[in-house]
Amino acid sequence: MVFIRDTELSRRVLTNVRPDAFHTIAHPFGKKLFGEHNLFYTFGDEHKDLRRRIAPNFTRRALSTYAIVQQRVILAHLRRWLATDNDMAIPLRVPCRDMNLETSQAVFVGPYLTDEARERFDRDYNLFNVGLMTLPVDLPGFAFRRARQAVTRLTRILGDCARQSKERMRGGGEPECLVDYWMQETVTEIDEAAAAGMPPPPHTSDAEIGGILFDFLFAAQDASTSSLCWVVCALDSHPDVLARVRADVASLWSPNSGKPITAEMMMEMKYTQAVAREVVRYRPPATLVPHIAGEAFQLTENYTIPKGALVFPSVYESSFQGFTDAEAFDPERFFSEERREDVVYTRNFLAFGVGPHLCVGQRYALNHLVLFVALFATLVDFRRHRTDGCDVPVYTPTIAPRDGCAVYLKPRCAKLPSF
Repeated sequence: MVFIRDTELSRRVLTNVRPDAFHTIAHPFGKKLFGEHNLFYTFGDEHKDLRRRIAPNFTRRALSTYAIVQQRVILAHLRRWLATDNDMAIPLRVPCRDMNLETSQAVFVGPYLTDEARERFDRDYNLFNVGLMTLPVDLPGFAFRRARQAVTRLTRILGDCARQSKERMRGGGEPECLVDYWMQETVTEIDEAAAAGMPPPPHTSDAEIGGILFDFLFAAQDASTSSLCWVVCALDSHPDVLARVRADVASLWSPNSGKPITAEMMMEMKYTQAVAREVVRYRPPATLVPHIAGEAFQLTENYTIPKGALVFPSVYESSFQGFTDAEAFDPERFFSEERREDVVYTRNFLAFGVGPHLCVGQRYALNHLVLFVALFATLVDFRRHRTDGCDVPVYTPTIAPRDGCAVYLKPRCAKLPSF
């Protein structure tokens, strides 16, 4: 195994993901768990073509559609959290995870999941998550086997959602979720190929699209849960930051307006955006990005990584290199026009990766964090239930506070908005 702390060496690994260098693996037995054609395991022209097909999912118009859906789900869960006993501290990690799972379902395949399918989806995703963190014994009765079977069922459900979306987009329907934006161009390419007597283009079958949608779900789930927990911890520990976030949001949006936060408003919430970026830097959800060396690779003048070695570039270590007073939580580094650390130290900000496998959904992930911070800070008064070591990171599999981010909650306004 090779553990890499230096940012420039980590970048060498991340920018050389190709058959004759490094292979992203995500999990030591990932191909068994996720499938051979997972986005993680594609290279070269195939990977580029797949990213080209995915690009329409993250345009400004698409992100604006998702923002409304995201807020509806966040508000529904805030109501549930606030309906609990105010005298009891609530560990937010699991509720945040449930909220993110519902958000992902609504944003990615919204109108195509029946209530029954949602229930099956929740059960199977839990089986997958348990199996992800256990010894990979692929035999009946073991958690890893149950996880693998759950992934098969999940991708089948998502593939059926893709089929329904194709039918609706062929009928001229307006996009309501991510798969709709994706299928708008896809059905045109499929139909043109059929008219020319050609086979369908690659990565357009229901099964393949279902598998890639599962990739999105996995990428969005635990990483986002980690960031939501850490931002609550950070806002509680830094009341001056919380006050500035509330002022930033209030200057653009009021819960009494009866309208959701728009994409334009989000872009104007400069300080809240800086808080979101600083949370991801200060506590990058995925601290390591496992790779395997497909061939021997000369990393430095004096060291060659042997073929077959497990290689761990540390995103976490890079987050604390270069930046001014890197151990401090300081959104000002991304807000101040004088400091501009997002530009000066951009090479050290690796939370979303770099190179051919740069996270395609990073704008969506940051928007989700900004919307949660804006709504949570505006609508909820909260206080951490502090105990010794409560903020020590633990792996679940992304990092989270050891106590699960236990907080006391109470409403900050008479009535939560409804859109």
